[in-house]
Amino acid sequence: MKVTIVGGGFAGVKAALELAKDPNIHITMITDRPDFQYYPSLYSSATGHSHLESWVPLGEIFGGYTNIHVHLDRIVGIDATKKILVGASEATYDYQTLLIAIGVVTTYFGIPGLDQYSYGIKSAEEIRRLKMRIYTDLAGEGKLDRNYVVIGGGPTGVELAAGLGTYLERLCRYHGIKRRNTTIRLIEAAPRVLPRSHPKASARVQRRLEKLGVEVQINTKVEEATADQIIAGGRPIQSHTVIWTSGVTNSPLFAAHPEVFTLAKNGRVEVDQYLRAHKDIYVLGDNAATPYTGLAQTALHDAKYVARNLRRKKQGQKMRPYHAVAPATVVPVGARWAVFEWKKLRFYGWVAAAIRRAADFIGYADVLPIGQAIRPWHASMIYEHDYFAPEERTK
Repeated sequence: MKVTIVGGGFAGVKAALELAKDPNIHITMITDRPDFQYYPSLYSSATGHSHLESWVPLGEIFGGYTNIHVHLDRIVGIDATKKILVGASEATYDYQTLLIAIGVVTTYFGIPGLDQYSYGIKSAEEIRRLKMRIYTDLAGEGKLDRNYVVIGGGPTGVELAAGLGTYLERLCRYHGIKRRNTTIRLIEAAPRVLPRSHPKASARVQRRLEKLGVEVQINTKVEEATADQIIAGGRPIQSHTVIWTSGVTNSPLFAAHPEVFTLAKNGRVEVDQYLRAHKDIYVLGDNAATPYTGLAQTALHDAKYVARNLRRKKQGQKMRPYHAVAPATVVPVGARWAVFEWKKLRFYGWVAAAIRRAADFIGYADVLPIGQAIRPWHASMIYEHDYFAPEERTK
């Protein structure tokens, strides 16, 4: 059996590892990044912790497998009739069975100026740009920005806003600069932060953010951004460090091929009871219109499910239908404090933070051998005084 996987995130990497347990299954992975990105820790890397916790080279993950081959390319076209993929490099790839798990992309909802003047933390390059912005203020003017504005009160925005104050304080101490008149704001258009969480959890998290010195503005829509300010709720906020964590949408690859994919109202791809979107094409993780889409645990669940079904199919057994599983969520809000939610169960504080710490190790161990998983997990305890990843320091 030959399986082609497009995407090197949680679902793609886990599916490859599960399928590779059968040496007679040959896996080709096509991804536009040479490393696996552990996105639950991106906020941490953006606030001064080691980059090693967020990026693991695919060579380390697949080094022990002879039946996994990786191509660095971005797929831009699909011919489902001829079973051919077209890459941005103009290379073509044949497939027999295709798994697609390419994640989502940022959307700014048409808000003028945000795409040009805001920063993000969804990739190494975005984090590098943000740190360069902070470095420019410290090195050029010897002071911080007046306002640091985080837009989006979902998990990423909450995590970032909570960690940003500690990061700025540490930078000021390191450079001998006094932090004066600097405000961290978290802006959310919905009536509460963590809109998908229980209202009690949202209220506790907002109180925790305010205790950390974050000014929380809910029911506030951002209307425009320029180089020096944003307009939010009809009022200007002076800032040239605006960080957008709010909007994502499905990869445009799917909408570009309506003859292959049918999109649900939320933009995700409609799939059948086996996560198939088309004959011999499976869509996993964030791209699929399934319950709990958008979470790492769901992507891992999808990957294990599809891999097992394909192994069953190879052995001539009947495939089993997909069942969504409600995952637990743990959102850290500053050091040694988090909120844990699973169904009707909720708790807060250091216990939830310890669960998140353990969950991160399990997350790394899902894609790395136990011995190798320790390194990125331990890296979250390491602070980097420099502003850039190692490859940037050499330039």
